[in-house]
Amino acid sequence: MKKENQTSETDFIFIGFSYLPHLRSLLFFIFLLLYTFTLLGNAITILIICLNLQLHTPMYFFLANLSFLDIFNTSVTIPKMLISDITKKQSISYTGCITQLFLFTSLASAECVLLAVMAYDRYLAICYPLHYMEVMNNKVCVLLATLAWLGGFLQSTVHTIFTFQLSFCQPRLIDGFFCEVPSLLKLSCSLTFLNEVVLFCFGGLVSLTPFLLTFISYTVILLTVFNIPSSEGRSKAFSTCGSHLTVVAMFYGAATFVYFRPTSSYSLPVDRLVSVFYSLLTPMVNPVIYSLKNNDVKGALKKMFEKKRSYISMKIFSTSLTLFI
Repeated sequence: MKKENQTSETDFIFIGFSYLPHLRSLLFFIFLLLYTFTLLGNAITILIICLNLQLHTPMYFFLANLSFLDIFNTSVTIPKMLISDITKKQSISYTGCITQLFLFTSLASAECVLLAVMAYDRYLAICYPLHYMEVMNNKVCVLLATLAWLGGFLQSTVHTIFTFQLSFCQPRLIDGFFCEVPSLLKLSCSLTFLNEVVLFCFGGLVSLTPFLLTFISYTVILLTVFNIPSSEGRSKAFSTCGSHLTVVAMFYGAATFVYFRPTSSYSLPVDRLVSVFYSLLTPMVNPVIYSLKNNDVKGALKKMFEKKRSYISMKIFSTSLTLFI
């Protein structure tokens, strides 16, 4: 049985935070600031890893991939929201909504798999250090990163096809500020049981499976770390694992809350806040957690600044000497 008010293809309208018109300007500058920090933080992380040969290791290769995902993911949703705030046009075309949902779901799903790959990398490094570089060679690193990206796009393709075979009720008001599967299922005039089954099944395959692999990897890692005789070795291992576990907890906690529950249990204000959290705040803090708390990255960043400062000093000295002569 279908719901009433079935309509033809029209634009979707974002509700977002339009119920807070007195805070529109403040929210715009907050989101713009957070988006800027996200781009800068992740771009700097990629730059440091690319320019410093000491960071050309599997761990930092995967971290660079994570930063790319975070840049692309936020760029799929936040610029559209900022433009909508400026133009006061809260709508998005049917094609635009399809594209946004496909890209956002692809990148978020790829991040799920990549986090599991990073956990596996730490597992090998800590539990089998003597065989680490032999197993985690360049070819394997590229293969695992490629599987993460392809896995994300595969899941997104399935969700996008199933979601946009539905009919949507009028008015097409999306509760959040970007197109995602749960919000669109709530607008459907068709039965969504099959879509929810697909969401749970594929979500379990591409999201919960990596989570379980991550959990198992870190369980074994912790057991191994406790047996390390050196307190310095234990501290270094906990430092690396702690950063990764923090990111995993934030990402999976928010994603599970949004995607793995029936549509009848959605709470609009809470869902909007959680959407902001995992679509913007998590990508912003990732480089902080991984980089600023990492001695290798901080050392590489310090060397970059020292080289830049030395270059500028030499340039000034050379220019001054030329003028004097």
